[in-house]
Amino acid sequence: MTAESALFLDRRSPASLVAVTGFLGGTWQKKNTEALTDAVRKGETVGTQGDNSAPQDEVWIAFARSMASLTVPAANFIAELIGSAGGKFCTVLDIAAGHGMYGITVAKKNPNARIVAVDWPSVLAVAQENAKAAAVSGRYTTRSGSAFETDLGSGYDFVLLTNIFHHFDMPTCETLMRRVYAALKPGGKAVTLALVHKKGRVTPPGAAAFSLNMLVGTDAGDAYTFSEYEKMIANTGFAKTTLHPVRDMPQQVLISGKPE
Repeated sequence: MTAESALFLDRRSPASLVAVTGFLGGTWQKKNTEALTDAVRKGETVGTQGDNSAPQDEVWIAFARSMASLTVPAANFIAELIGSAGGKFCTVLDIAAGHGMYGITVAKKNPNARIVAVDWPSVLAVAQENAKAAAVSGRYTTRSGSAFETDLGSGYDFVLLTNIFHHFDMPTCETLMRRVYAALKPGGKAVTLALVHKKGRVTPPGAAAFSLNMLVGTDAGDAYTFSEYEKMIANTGFAKTTLHPVRDMPQQVLISGKPE
């Protein structure tokens, strides 16, 4: 391989992305994509895994085991954006934590951060392995179950919502954001990582393509425009939402503040 290829395709490289094939190349992904025509006609997936609010161990364990390598730029950016380097004591709720790397990165950057991760029990086991490997397991606790049903706790400084809203329609997203609002302390912030459409919904290309992926893989998911996010988030009580592009990545971070 060339040096550039080896950087991403050699498993020994710290920047290797080979592991993502464990999720993106899964049999369910292949079946969903092969049924694109039927999904377009139906307006949603024709697969069996479209309800992403239900436990699906095969899918989400594969996600947690495979996708951590893609998180590094965005996880570091989020940790920087919320001031982790300052070392201020804070509690962070990581919803649909998966591999846990977003919360774990905050904990690594801030020795006074306490992380609470929410996901299905089998997925949280992977996150706990990663927290132990990162030497932050003493500040990493979990709450198992659905983000729409389980007790999230309260008084958090930050709630991380990374790559979750695209799985659901706008009313469902608002339902989750109301729970997030209740979990935050006054002045706390919701931190959303997402692919964000521009007006017209055909740019940027990554967000447009991702909407197609959500069509074939979910019952009602989509990538949303910033104005759609603003509306959803404002409807749940947040005062203001700002947009922050992730350096060298197609994703963006939305910071939404709960009034003091």
